[in-house]
Amino acid sequence: MSDNRDLLFLGSLATGLAIALIVYGGRETIAQAFLKMEADIAEKLRRLRVHTRHLRFWLLAWLGGVVAAFVGLTFVVGSLIFALIAAVFLLAVPWYLLRRLAELYHRKIEDQLADAMVTLANAVRAGLSLAQALEILAAQCPRPINAEFRQIVAEYNLGKPLDRTLIEAKERLKSENFALFAAALLASHEHGGRLNETVERIAGSVLELQRLERKVLSETAQARKSAIYMAFAPLVFLIGFYFMDPENTMLLFTQPLGHLLLGMAIILDVVAYLWARALLRPDI
Repeated sequence: MSDNRDLLFLGSLATGLAIALIVYGGRETIAQAFLKMEADIAEKLRRLRVHTRHLRFWLLAWLGGVVAAFVGLTFVVGSLIFALIAAVFLLAVPWYLLRRLAELYHRKIEDQLADAMVTLANAVRAGLSLAQALEILAAQCPRPINAEFRQIVAEYNLGKPLDRTLIEAKERLKSENFALFAAALLASHEHGGRLNETVERIAGSVLELQRLERKVLSETAQARKSAIYMAFAPLVFLIGFYFMDPENTMLLFTQPLGHLLLGMAIILDVVAYLWARALLRPDI
């Protein structure tokens, strides 16, 4: 038993040294990848209107926790494959959740944008200026789009040109519909014209696109549920096999070949689920 522990310790130590050498040799590439990851996460946090002041500190703490989990699982569980899978999941899951939150926020903005356009057109038709109409949107629109209009109005009241605030909002939201809306506002602000008619046409187009997207979502709802069920199916089968043949099923958790098979199954299951979500995502 002691010989096996010594071999496990030496193998884990050699693996750790090899990983340390690889990290040291590719430190420049790793640094560039870290900067790209930091920029991507910062962009999503800004879209969610979350401060990024201490982002680098939390990212380093997160990566340190991943490394600690990898080392701990390598020594405690004695499986390099499980440790690698756990490290990959600890890296990917928070980023994926943040990405999903940013997508949900963006979808809410898109859903509320058409109603905001109609409100602005009515305000302009009533004789209000563009700045006054934006103040009405900031006060009356629901969350989260009201926060965007509040920022536009606040920056304008502080002395920033209206065209600059609209351009920055367009860059911040990265929405094609809002880009059309901002272009109409900028054109009206610079050259005049019937802003209410232009905005109403854009609002009609946005509402039609939303109707088509909701139709696609409703028709693919069952398929998306099936993808979730299929993602959990291997776990259900594994539990069933354990009750039918616990001795051989435990070999998957105690033998290196079993670790490899489980690792491949987990990776393929996750890839299949993400692929199914990508195929069922409406793109109109």
